[in-house]
Amino acid sequence: MARARIVDPEEGPRSKRAAILVAAVERFGEDGYESTKWSEVADRVGIGQTALYHYFESKAHCLLTIMRLELQRSHDQFVEATRDLTEPVGEVRVAVRAAFAVSEQEIRQMRILQANMSLLANPRKSKREETERVAARQLVQMVERDWTNLLMRGMSKGAFPLRDAHTLGLSVLGMIVSVWRWYRPTGAIPLAEISEMIEGCVVRMVAE
Repeated sequence: MARARIVDPEEGPRSKRAAILVAAVERFGEDGYESTKWSEVADRVGIGQTALYHYFESKAHCLLTIMRLELQRSHDQFVEATRDLTEPVGEVRVAVRAAFAVSEQEIRQMRILQANMSLLANPRKSKREETERVAARQLVQMVERDWTNLLMRGMSKGAFPLRDAHTLGLSVLGMIVSVWRWYRPTGAIPLAEISEMIEGCVVRMVAE
């Protein structure tokens, strides 16, 4: 089976960067960020630990990069899924379905993101880490704005009751992302069933 890839604009044709990111996602997803040794990521890629520092100056730098890329993927997927839609309830349904239309690799990335969100709260001493942290925080705001604007459009059309769209959007997002804290592909409930349940809950939350 071919290994999953992470789309990273910074990757060159001979770069090991994407392979390192995939290996880090696998290790962080299996054992958690704190429990994973940086050398274990190198072993999984098949390179020396020193070679890792050509691409990432620290394990935290790698983690912040994973978080930033996952947030960018989530934002892009939302935009693509809701493009050209005009019916508010249908737009909400499609946006929720898109959030759960993910691969096992992307599930790991979202689990890592949600487990380490506190890392985005405080400035980093390292310039490269801080660049990734700031970019990730900006993307968090973009994702929140995506949902806020979607709900505001529905309210303006009379499809949803008038409320604080930002607070409501945060509540919807909270419900969606909470799934990645406990969901596992090997669990008893299929992701499609969870997606359908969350979709119904979100529609009731915003439309009633």
